[in-house]
Amino acid sequence: MEQSTFAELGLSKELLKSLDKIGFVNPTPIQAQSIPHLLHNENDLIGLAQTGTGKTAAFSLPILQQIDTKDNRVQALILSPTRELCLQICRDIETFSDKQKVKTLAVYGGSNIREQIKALKSGVHLVVGTPGRTLDLIERKRLVVQDIQYLVLDEADEMLSMGFQESLDQILATTPDEKQTILFSATMPKEIRKISKKYMNDPYEISVISETKTTSNVDHEYYITSEKNRYAALKRLADYNHNMYGIVFCRTRRETQKVADKLMQDGYNSDSLHGDLSQAQRDKVMDRFRNKNLQMLVATDVAARGIDVNDLTHVINYNLPDSLETYVHRSGRTGRANNRGICITIISKKEGGRIRRLEQMLERSFSLKRIPEGKEIYKNKLGQHIDRFLDVKFDKAEMQDMLDEIYLRLEAYSKEEVVDRFVAIEFNRYFDYYKNSGDLNESEDRSGKRSGDGKSKRRKGKREGNFSRFFVTAGKEHKVNKGELLTFINQSLPGKRLDIGDLEIKKSFSYFEIEAGHEELVLDNMNGVKFRGKKIKVELAKPEKGRGSRSHKRKSKSNKRRHKRK
Repeated sequence: MEQSTFAELGLSKELLKSLDKIGFVNPTPIQAQSIPHLLHNENDLIGLAQTGTGKTAAFSLPILQQIDTKDNRVQALILSPTRELCLQICRDIETFSDKQKVKTLAVYGGSNIREQIKALKSGVHLVVGTPGRTLDLIERKRLVVQDIQYLVLDEADEMLSMGFQESLDQILATTPDEKQTILFSATMPKEIRKISKKYMNDPYEISVISETKTTSNVDHEYYITSEKNRYAALKRLADYNHNMYGIVFCRTRRETQKVADKLMQDGYNSDSLHGDLSQAQRDKVMDRFRNKNLQMLVATDVAARGIDVNDLTHVINYNLPDSLETYVHRSGRTGRANNRGICITIISKKEGGRIRRLEQMLERSFSLKRIPEGKEIYKNKLGQHIDRFLDVKFDKAEMQDMLDEIYLRLEAYSKEEVVDRFVAIEFNRYFDYYKNSGDLNESEDRSGKRSGDGKSKRRKGKREGNFSRFFVTAGKEHKVNKGELLTFINQSLPGKRLDIGDLEIKKSFSYFEIEAGHEELVLDNMNGVKFRGKKIKVELAKPEKGRGSRSHKRKSKSNKRRHKRK
């Protein structure tokens, strides 16, 4: 069957010119089905498709074609779960509409709300926002959505899993009944069905099964360690694989910068790539990486889109990604152009079940490897040093004057002593660092508990009640809700799959609970961070009377719900 083109879908000449400029000719399956429907039908649309299937163009191109640029009111609102995705959608839309005069604005937490209010006041056609900041602007009566014609819920299942149900309900309740609602989701849990029944009008449903096969040129390896030793494990793998040239994937911008900073401080040729970088900064980092002046590029998934380097030796998942599609995209960065590649994943012992599911879905076997110990690393390094010694080429005649002086200085040493000192130059550095290092490996927990399926599970035995309670200076008077607080905790503790217990929102402050043993991590990562535009203070809360066990607060069935971090 001959593949269709964008020109056959009914798009305007201006949009086709923009698409041609960026090399878009053939639509993806989700685009081929969504675009004609949204151009010629008024009823709502549900699209089931994984990340990376071209959803942004699927919903934005028809909307852009129908925007009235003479009307400066907000005509379309697009909601997405994270600031990174929000910015990426906004950039894509600006690229698609470069031949039009469409004004687009991204609104998200952690950025200057005054600038966003100023832009809205001057007139905006299309707003892309995260639920928390969008609701904030609506409540301030700065973002007017009563007249929008299009509402898009992108990554709807992810927004719900991050605790945005309440915010979404409040936003949707303020929008007009006559609008066209477009919902995209990778899965269709019952909560999404409820939203579709409550807020959508006779939706047309499209389901696209994406390709999830990985290249046979990639070997898949995983290493098991504790959360606190994750970075130490990454360092050892980098030291052991001296020829590593790869991308280290992290979940959030904050974690990306933190890991890159640590690597640079520890003497590795590394840098970061994430959504906070300007285009000039991004280009500079990528030039260094392509020229192999960087050994490791630490990046978020969104920022890594568009990286095209064929000779990467490794892809490292600092944390397991949340979806199969993301894993496939990451691993596909290596093993290109007939080269072999290695995809490494660092996991905690409780994530073994997720590896099993990846193996089943990809029909590929993953190799469990051991994180090398210190002795293995400096023995390997010494071997590399000897190899370089044996392979070195030099012009003895050009160096003769210097060699004569060196021979004179070394004549008091035997051949064995010269070799000993030569070896020590390379050996001592790694020996001193690793001589007291322990074993970072942990055994895999095959019980299936907390295997990363995103569902809440109650701990049994000794773990029951093992939570620490924290006080935070943000409450109802700051317009904080449980969903936003949960998201804030998630973003402040990047890559940490910790249990979160009670969230209690008071008038001027709140309480939240994190599984015990991570008190310093919470205080270090959350104190002084800006939340809703002001720096917050986080402290360990004093125990209340009768709070000796979790059961005291969890006698009612409604209080047994646990928030599982995604």
